Amino acid sequence: MSNANDSSAAIPAVPTVASAPVGAAAGPAVPAVPGLSEAQTRGLQELLRVSPVADEIARRFQQAGFRLALVGGSVRDALLGRLGNDLDFTTDARPQQVLKLVKGWADAVWDVGIAFGTVGARKDTADGSFLIEITTYRCEAYDRTSRKPEVTYGDTIEQDLVRRDFSVNAMAVDLPGRTFVDPHHGLEDLEARVLRTPATPEESFSDDPLRMMRAARFVAQLDFEPAPEVVAAMTAMAERITIVSAERIQAELNKLLLAEHPVKGLRLLVDTGLARHVLPELPALQLEKDEHHRHKDVYEHSLTVLEQAIDLERDGADLTLRLAALLHDIGKPRTRRFEPDGGVSFHHHEMVGAKMTRKRMRELKYSKELIEDVARLVELHLRFHGYGGGEWTDSAVRRYVTDAGPLLDRLHKLTRSDCTTRNRKKAATLSRTYDGLEVRIAELKEREELDAIRPALDGNQIMELLGLRPGPEVGKAYKHLLELRLEHGPMEHEDAVAALKEWWAAEQSV
Repeated sequence: MSNANDSSAAIPAVPTVASAPVGAAAGPAVPAVPGLSEAQTRGLQELLRVSPVADEIARRFQQAGFRLALVGGSVRDALLGRLGNDLDFTTDARPQQVLKLVKGWADAVWDVGIAFGTVGARKDTADGSFLIEITTYRCEAYDRTSRKPEVTYGDTIEQDLVRRDFSVNAMAVDLPGRTFVDPHHGLEDLEARVLRTPATPEESFSDDPLRMMRAARFVAQLDFEPAPEVVAAMTAMAERITIVSAERIQAELNKLLLAEHPVKGLRLLVDTGLARHVLPELPALQLEKDEHHRHKDVYEHSLTVLEQAIDLERDGADLTLRLAALLHDIGKPRTRRFEPDGGVSFHHHEMVGAKMTRKRMRELKYSKELIEDVARLVELHLRFHGYGGGEWTDSAVRRYVTDAGPLLDRLHKLTRSDCTTRNRKKAATLSRTYDGLEVRIAELKEREELDAIRPALDGNQIMELLGLRPGPEVGKAYKHLLELRLEHGPMEHEDAVAALKEWWAAEQSV
């Protein structure tokens, strides 16, 4: 590790001991642990910039007769040079005792996780706000039918660390004495960039099957490799994930998708069989090959589209775009047809895929708004190709923009990402054609309002002109005027009134 902020550099191994002195209680300095590089020492220094925050709260616990330690992801991320202001602590104090100790010290306290032994707090300092979670030493286990962990409190930090998901998350810094605690060789695994479990993988995943999802998530976030025994246990125990609630699975899937290397995590889910239980549409894209019917590998294509969509992000990770990119072709297995000429078709797979997307996302308990946005992008991802060779009329541009609505920018990215052909000439042609569409949209926006196209007459005006009460006829009239707006562009008020009356006369004569 040549730089404390370089998360990809290797961390030299140190002799693994149950605990090693990190530094004196006073002051922020962190004397080097034997074997630690200067960068690792800076990592612990970064973690201990919580002094004064860590020291203040640790002394409160110490004075009350309790122990407190920074733990888990906070220690891991400090060693990787990626520590933020979210800090995790563990303690032998029970939750109600923790509440008493943080009240009056923290600027805000919440107890939504107290049933699982966790108290949350916020501490505002001159260096910013720290979000803190303090969890009582604990053990978690599932029975064969429960969806919720049973919490049992422990009395030592060693008991707590052995129940952690992975060894790289089973390191701690005991406070305020600043003792580095690493009984499960987490530092060595951090150096090797490998995921192992403190206990056997079978024990760990049986206690909390969601840890199998976390393995894929950490692979995606940290670019680590799961140890062979971890992969074997995930494969053998994949069905066990079905006892975990959809909400917890969704949360892990989101973190995986928003990570820096989501494809790596997704491959692990598919390869171990976990995806068959949490996102079965993904492995279903691995269509059987037939040497007489050539078509793209839809699974590999979808993963490539996801990667290409990520490359187009400009304002941070976009869950809506990433879900749409991953799911855009899930309708293909159900619509695949072998044609007489030897080709393969997937007619209307975008419509089928949109319905499948809604169903899967509802089962994973996503919000209605996110479900509709992702499904709409899946439904529209082929719309660009329906306009032929790029000769876009004003009417076609209006319809494209109107159908996409606020999703237009994401649709641009998804459509561009959907080109994975190795034929450079074809790829360049598609890119130029889409460039042309974006130019046409910009030109038309200069001449008329495209972002919120509406008829020249609203519902109240339609009712007044036609002498109607609220009802379906008003909706039909509005739809007719909107169609005229899309086809011909903005209309003068008088022209819209005339068109409305002409349409209404035709309706009355039917």
